[in-house]
Amino acid sequence: MDLKRVLASALGVGLMMLPALALAQDAAAPAAEAAAPAAAPAAPTLNSGDTAWMLTSTAIVLMMTIPGLALFYGGMVRKMNILATVMQSFAITCLITVVWMIIGYTLAFSPGGSFIGNMDRFMLNGMTVDGLSGTLPESVFMMFQMTFAIITPALICGSYADRMKFSAMCIFSVLWSILVYSPVAHIMWQSDGLMFKAGILDFAGGTVVHINAGIAGLVTALVLGKRMGYPKTAFPPYNLLFAVIGASLLWVGWFGFNAGSALASNGRAGMAMTVTQIATAGAGIAWMVVEWVIKKKPSVLGIISGAVAGLVAITPASGFVTPGSALLIGLIAGVVCFFAATTVKHALGYDDSLDAFGVHCVGGIVGALLTGVLANEAIGGVGGSMAQLIIQIEGVALTLAWSGIGSFIILKVIDLIIGLRVTEDVERDGLDLGLHGETVQ
Repeated sequence: MDLKRVLASALGVGLMMLPALALAQDAAAPAAEAAAPAAAPAAPTLNSGDTAWMLTSTAIVLMMTIPGLALFYGGMVRKMNILATVMQSFAITCLITVVWMIIGYTLAFSPGGSFIGNMDRFMLNGMTVDGLSGTLPESVFMMFQMTFAIITPALICGSYADRMKFSAMCIFSVLWSILVYSPVAHIMWQSDGLMFKAGILDFAGGTVVHINAGIAGLVTALVLGKRMGYPKTAFPPYNLLFAVIGASLLWVGWFGFNAGSALASNGRAGMAMTVTQIATAGAGIAWMVVEWVIKKKPSVLGIISGAVAGLVAITPASGFVTPGSALLIGLIAGVVCFFAATTVKHALGYDDSLDAFGVHCVGGIVGALLTGVLANEAIGGVGGSMAQLIIQIEGVALTLAWSGIGSFIILKVIDLIIGLRVTEDVERDGLDLGLHGETVQ
């Protein structure tokens, strides 16, 4: 009997302790989990939705150069130079495709140092069908970035329109892509790049594409000198309808440029697309209104130039700002770029033929600096601040110096070897006939 009583008592105590033991086990579990080593992050896997969006983005960014930029610039020059101008965009597309495949991509996006990548992807060596860059095939990422590398030197053509040798243009574009574009892309976008590590905000290429090309354009215009007769002779656009179609293609393609830079089909891409549309419209309106007030008539060339200025300015900010900030960026860019492309250019006397500097460099600077002020933490993870503005200024200054000095050296070397400028006869009679043996009827 005593034994039964003891066993019963022990059983009762044990039953009463079960809840306490369970609670103790629950409490110990998190501690055990904390003590255990962290699980390795899951390997990236292919996302078909992201890939589909990036394939689309790549195609429409290529459309920005051919036919977009080709028509935009071609429509703004005189009839005797339209084929030569369109040829520049098309030839650059072919040349930079090969350059990017051989060496540009590896210099820009392979790990290396603060300024340049290594040669791991020389000739795209090691790129496989199943190799990934995040959730994308690396081949898709490489192709997307190739379209940026193509359009950037093509933008420079606007500053030296009507007067540069085709041979010199080809050599300059190739050397500039290798020695200027790829290093700046690495510095700003690659994880071990100098300004990337510093925390610069350049979502889709305000520094890498627009400031880079714009300052190179100004240097090229200064080294080449003015067009014959500038500024006394009128240089009427051959076909503004071509220019409007080109600007419209640029606008549509820019959704791939900016929203595609999210590298995913997600909410950030959607917001980038939204703010791109708003800023572009705001800048077009701002340029039109200012021109209307000053010159008494709103021009077709003015509104499309304003829209491109808005596209440029929102590019670095597109992944970081709200729609309201985008409208402000567009309005400011439209006004500032109008005066840069008209009043400032005429006052200083440089011949930036199609306003590559006034729109792309100035608009890029406006966008880069305003990104540092208006960035919204809820959208891009970083908020605007004085510290961020200083980083943006440093990135702008580095791009201006690297591209400006590098472009000057490349141009001077080419000029010494083969010369940069066409003869007076070719310039007078037209580059179409003189350089390519063809004319528009």
